[in-house]
Amino acid sequence: MSSAQSLENKLKALQCHFTWDLDPRKPRLITLQKILEDIGTDEGNFWLGPIYNLQGFIQNQLGSPEEALSSFNQATETFQRQKHADEGPWLMVNFGNLAWLHHLMGEDEKSQDYLSKVDALQKKKEELHPEVCAEKAWTLMKFDKEKEQQAAELFQRAIQMQPDVVEWQSSYAILRAEAVKDNLKKLYTEKLEILRSAKERDPDNLYVAALYLEARAAKEELSQGELEMFAKKVLKAPVSSYSGLIPVLRLYRNYKSKDDAVKLAKEALRTHPDSRYLKRSVAICLTRKVLSPEYNPESLAIQDVIDLWEEVKEAYHGSSTKDQITLADIYSKVDKGKADRVYKELLKKNNLEPGEQQMLYNRYAKHIYFTRNEKVESTEYHMKAAEIEVESNSRQKSLTELEKTLKRNEDPEMCRMIRELLIRLGKLPETQN
Repeated sequence: MSSAQSLENKLKALQCHFTWDLDPRKPRLITLQKILEDIGTDEGNFWLGPIYNLQGFIQNQLGSPEEALSSFNQATETFQRQKHADEGPWLMVNFGNLAWLHHLMGEDEKSQDYLSKVDALQKKKEELHPEVCAEKAWTLMKFDKEKEQQAAELFQRAIQMQPDVVEWQSSYAILRAEAVKDNLKKLYTEKLEILRSAKERDPDNLYVAALYLEARAAKEELSQGELEMFAKKVLKAPVSSYSGLIPVLRLYRNYKSKDDAVKLAKEALRTHPDSRYLKRSVAICLTRKVLSPEYNPESLAIQDVIDLWEEVKEAYHGSSTKDQITLADIYSKVDKGKADRVYKELLKKNNLEPGEQQMLYNRYAKHIYFTRNEKVESTEYHMKAAEIEVESNSRQKSLTELEKTLKRNEDPEMCRMIRELLIRLGKLPETQN
């Protein structure tokens, strides 16, 4: 075997971002890059090292190896600073990333040096080290919604081997809770207990505390006073997507009012006027209000929301698919033609993730039904959403609409097509007429 082939084999055997089968599609990488930036690089962030590691991987995949090298080096320095040691098992993923990057940059001697460092750190070759398990779990949790179960299993494995790391338990609790955040009433007692236990172990983690409050509110165990006191605490925290603000805003919308949620988001933005994350939070709250069935806003108010979304788009150097769909729905209130154009452009894209495709089909189906009364075409797009066999809130909503159409039985041919689809998907018994 040649030395080059031997090096390749050793690199492929590493546990790092380059071997974890992470989705390489550019739109996903760009979206995740923005998500990581919004988490923040506060020195007290336990996950700062993994953040730099993942940023470096993304930068290399997007064609910036020099930026990737800088991020990987920042990860090394962060781990060493936080762990108060030059080397340890927490560097295995980072050194693996550096070995891969130097190889891809044509620097095989440096690649071999990092392989040797990994070998020196690897004590038990037959199993993953808990530090590696935890970082892989955290990465999958951020990178790929379809791998949440694998992430949960890895967190459990890491916690079982090293139960004293509270941050691993907190991230595991967040992962379990967010899997059902669209319907918190489905939070089983076990998951509520996981959040309660994580909150007690990690009392300074505001995001865990916010999710715990949400779970309690779903069970009608949360008072208005307790919610308001917690909101004040969140407003004083450093700006981050894990400050707990988003769950608190959901609580305000669901248990106080949409106006109260808008006021809270604006108060946070006044404190940190340059935060694009808070600006987006305000835009989301205003959108919820503008699009709510009970609210009939004036055109000027709608235009203010559109202008704010344009500011958000500029701050993020582009819009996610979800944000573009949201903007199209807002446009439909004042300019249906413009809303149609936004949707048509999105429908031309062929690089959307399955969940994004489902969301697009579901929302477009609703759009053409309510703005143009296109019942047949609307049903066809609900069918397209249902056909993508990835479980999501959007798919469930489309399946519900298809079931309603069957019950109405207004178009026999359309009902026949829906029935065949639902039977094929296992959503309807074959014997049902």
